[in-house]
Order: sequence, then structure tokens, then C-alpha cells
Amino acid sequence: MTKILLSGCNGTMGKVITNLVAERNDCEIVAGLDVNTTPNGIYPIFGNADDIDVKCDAIIDFSHPSALSGVLKYALKTQTPAVISTTGLSEEQINSIHLASSQVPIFFSANMSIGVSLISELAKKAASVLGNSFDIEIVEAHHNKKIDAPSGTALMLANAVSEGLDYTPNYEYNRHSKREKRTKNEIGIHAIRGGTIVGEHEIIFAGNDEIITISHSARSKSIFAVGSINAAVFISNKTPGMYSMKELVAEC
Repeated sequence: MTKILLSGCNGTMGKVITNLVAERNDCEIVAGLDVNTTPNGIYPIFGNADDIDVKCDAIIDFSHPSALSGVLKYALKTQTPAVISTTGLSEEQINSIHLASSQVPIFFSANMSIGVSLISELAKKAASVLGNSFDIEIVEAHHNKKIDAPSGTALMLANAVSEGLDYTPNYEYNRHSKREKRTKNEIGIHAIRGGTIVGEHEIIFAGNDEIITISHSARSKSIFAVGSINAAVFISNKTPGMYSMKELVAEC
């Protein structure tokens, strides 16, 4: 039984994770961490990581970028594996995650969906075959309350495409679709924010007289919650290092 500390437990994703874990028999949430310490009647909730007095096997962080330093500090202090699912992190924060992974196991992915992991690999393969003669555009859409734009997933997909090319592209981010003509070695990333869209990502390979698209549509936040829970169970007995959906899928 994997004992989980849930950071961001009173947030939208935290509540989804709490409900899903209650339906499983391979893990349980033993404590929560959140600036909002309103009790949920299920497990103790702490406002400060230094006050946590419950032993856990893994941390799931689905909170806010501002909470990352406290989560990593706790993980290092207690030698507890951590699943970092929060998006909108700065380059400096991502570097701190990699640094922490030299001492504790860290599972880090811009998107916790197995489906997104799959289309990332497909996009990489498509880029290796089509990239030199096709223009590449990435379009992503999320709800109007999402903080970061472009999404971490869009950047992850752009990096996957980049790995499949025989040249190093530039990324051109455009919040709106109207733009000037793009140069050859650029990947366009377009962000849409509106309504309650959970998450839509599409990679477009546009060539002469043909268009190839690879897309993923998230219909519920639960797919990300399930991924983070599976990651926590997966990483609870691993050695220090960086892990991602690729390693989790390979072990399934």
C-alpha cells in the first residue's frame, strides 16, 4: 500500500485525486499540503511542510509553481520520492527539479496522460520522416482559467518534434492565430484559452497538397489524476533519478 502526501489537496485536481484514490486498494492519501487548510474529513491537511508528522512513501504535487520549493525541500529532507505534476514552472524551477533528482526519485512530466505520452512519440517519428519538407504547427486549447500559455504539454510536444528533426528549430509562440509568414526552420505554437476546455493538443504537418495531423483530446481532468496516482505508486520504490511517463509505460 503506497502512502501518499498530496500537495494541493484542496485544489480542483487535488479533490479529483482524493476521490480516485478512495476507489483504489493499492494506495491511500495519508496527509495533504495546501495553503487552504480547510479540513476534508478524510486525512490531515497541513499548511506548512515543516509541520507534517505523517510518514509517506510518495508525494504528488498538483498545486501551484510557488509551492515547488517547499515540496522539494520536504522531499529531500525526508528522502521521499515526488511526482511533480504542476505546470507553469520556470526554467530555474525545472533545473531545481533535476538537481533534486540526484538525491531522490523524481517523476516529472508536463502531462500525466498516457495518451499524450503516446502522441509525443508519434510526433517525434513523424518529424523524422516529414520534418524537412513539411511546415509544423502546434495548436493547444485550454479553459480560460489556465495560468500558463503556451501549455507545458505544447512545449513538451515541440521538444519531441525537435528531437525528430535533423536541424534545431526555433519556436514561435503566438497567443492568437494571426501572424506574419514564418521562416522555414520554425515550429509555430498557438494557444487558445476559453470556456471549460479541459485540454486539446494538435500537431499539424502541412506539406504540398497534403496535411497530416496528430491530436489528443482530454475529456476529463481525471485522466491526469489517474496518471499522477499511477506515477506515485510506480516511483515509491525507485532509486534517485528522473522518471517520466516513458518509463512508467515501459514497465506496464
